[in-house]
Amino acid sequence: MDPETSEPRGLAKSAAVKLSEMGAKTKQLGTAMKDPHQQRRIILVIVCVALLLDNMLYMVIVPIIPDYLADLESEQSEHVHIVLHPNSTLHPTPNSPPKNNLDIQIGVLFASKAILQLIVNPISGTFIDRVGYDIPLLIGLMVMFVSTCIFAFAENYATLFIARSLQGLGSAFADTSGLAMIADKYTEEAERSRALGIALAFISFGSLVAPPFGGILYEFAGKRVPFIVLACICLADGFLLLTIIRPLTNRTRENMPVGPPIYKLMIDPYIAVVAGALTVCNIPLAFLEPTIASWMETTMHSSQWEMGLTWLPAFFPHVFGVYITVRLAAKNPNLQWFYGALGMVIIGASSCTVPACKTFGQLIAPLCGICFGIALVDTALLPTLAFLVDVRHVSVYGSVYAIADISYSVAYAMGPIVAGQIVHNLGFVQLNLGMGLINVLYAPALLMLRNVCQMKPSYSERDTLLEDGPQGLYDTIRMEERRGKKKNCVNVDGNGVDAWSGVQRSMSEESFGNDFT
Repeated sequence: MDPETSEPRGLAKSAAVKLSEMGAKTKQLGTAMKDPHQQRRIILVIVCVALLLDNMLYMVIVPIIPDYLADLESEQSEHVHIVLHPNSTLHPTPNSPPKNNLDIQIGVLFASKAILQLIVNPISGTFIDRVGYDIPLLIGLMVMFVSTCIFAFAENYATLFIARSLQGLGSAFADTSGLAMIADKYTEEAERSRALGIALAFISFGSLVAPPFGGILYEFAGKRVPFIVLACICLADGFLLLTIIRPLTNRTRENMPVGPPIYKLMIDPYIAVVAGALTVCNIPLAFLEPTIASWMETTMHSSQWEMGLTWLPAFFPHVFGVYITVRLAAKNPNLQWFYGALGMVIIGASSCTVPACKTFGQLIAPLCGICFGIALVDTALLPTLAFLVDVRHVSVYGSVYAIADISYSVAYAMGPIVAGQIVHNLGFVQLNLGMGLINVLYAPALLMLRNVCQMKPSYSERDTLLEDGPQGLYDTIRMEERRGKKKNCVNVDGNGVDAWSGVQRSMSEESFGNDFT
């Protein structure tokens, strides 16, 4: 055989073998991604990355924006001085910007995200209930990507304000649909608590690691680099979402169950108690973030690195709080209300001890206590919201997690604006004592939830038509599709009446009821 012809044949054969191996691996990957268990894990990763990005973008501006806005103010003052007095000096001295005006600008900029999120959440919750969870999550990621890019290239305060407000719009869709998707995919209470606990850990990690991340990159690489990195991660998460989740067809969307309006969920006394607890427990964190740095500088004469790393040690007790609450809830699910109440008492006690701290080392302990208590409350009560919807309403979770997002947004919308005024008028000590007292006084309200675990969802048509039992929104859609198929198989009895339609009507009267025992 000619060696010149045998060598290309050997290369072609080896290339064909490698291509076949790659095809087999691709097929195995596709099969694994179609597996519901694996797909559920990938969806959890997508949602956690989206929550991580949202909270990193929320906090990454903390060390960047004040310094950046001060530079912008100085440049504008210098420009005005040169225009008005072109011959006054060869080296003009920039006028220092008024500190009060700068503080107001920073406070409004920080609060704009939560304010817009608060306004959009009722709309986004209803939209999610109507179209499902995947499309709103994709919309949220797209808006967050645009917002991050605007942050990277913004050159004035108005553009920064637009970018911050756009982030609130994206968060209203991404956060709500992400938490609702987790609640829908993980129907067992223990699994749901574990999955939501993992999501909360990513939220905490994003909030606490973002200031050092942004400060270091801003110092050594400039303003744009932190935002460009976050934008790339957001884009990759969106592509992964498109790869894993196929958008619902129009026919499927017609079969979606209709959840109750968001205002009906808001007036549900159990959901209202949970929403109030989520708001109250996050007030200390939301009010301390914009005020504690200046207090540390005044009372402790803290250095810049101490003020920048104030909240970073609190990440570890927060994760520990999530872990221990998930473990306790798996063993004693009937005590979810107690874990939440205990967390509020810990938050209250820790908040009251913050003003007594004299050094940075002493301050770490109460801040860790606040974050540990928040972890207890969030991890115990977020799964409770989904359970309440299951037993008292329809198992569609967009609106109820929009209410949870509204609860957070209320605290974080007031924080940057209200906290500074309270400190100015009453003092930092009174602010912390008031926040601690509110948490301790609200804790007994969670006693109302002590009998929630005894509620049982009513059996419905979905349990009859699905072999595997209820598995959330998308299995409900499957049930509706099967019902549509059975409509084509008409059974007529002796009286000329469609027997299946009669059975179907009687079953549908019982479906998605609000009864519980």
